[in-house]
Amino acid sequence: MRTKIVRIFNTSGPRIRYGPEFGRVIPNFIHQALHDKDITVFGDGSQTRSFTYVVDEIEGLLKMVYLDSAIGEVINLGNDKEYKILEIAELIKNITHSNSKIVFKTLPIDDPRYRCPVLEKAKRILNWEPTTSLEEGLKKTIAWFKDNE
Repeated sequence: MRTKIVRIFNTSGPRIRYGPEFGRVIPNFIHQALHDKDITVFGDGSQTRSFTYVVDEIEGLLKMVYLDSAIGEVINLGNDKEYKILEIAELIKNITHSNSKIVFKTLPIDDPRYRCPVLEKAKRILNWEPTTSLEEGLKKTIAWFKDNE
């Protein structure tokens, strides 16, 4: 059987929904910041995450689909640059020029301290790695939210 398995890590970008039922930190922070609502950070914000801009993710997925070199492989697609959740909240607040306050709430017990993929196989087999910086992706996503919310 000619199978390929891809493991996707935190995708961000336009059209990704916000709200507690979706659990997406970037769209939640953007929505809160654009409406000058409190930006909710769980825990002290020191937990880390990595985010991949959706266009980069799609390019990786297309390579996964079309390259025979990926047959039989399990490949991570994501971004190997980690950021503290508090850094992301502050960056979004700055980009949006928001008057929001950052507030801290109790960290859920099952919240991981960090989440970051190893991209060795994606780089070697797919010749892929993300090219959009977090700040560039946030600016594009914020612009979309401003135009569509």
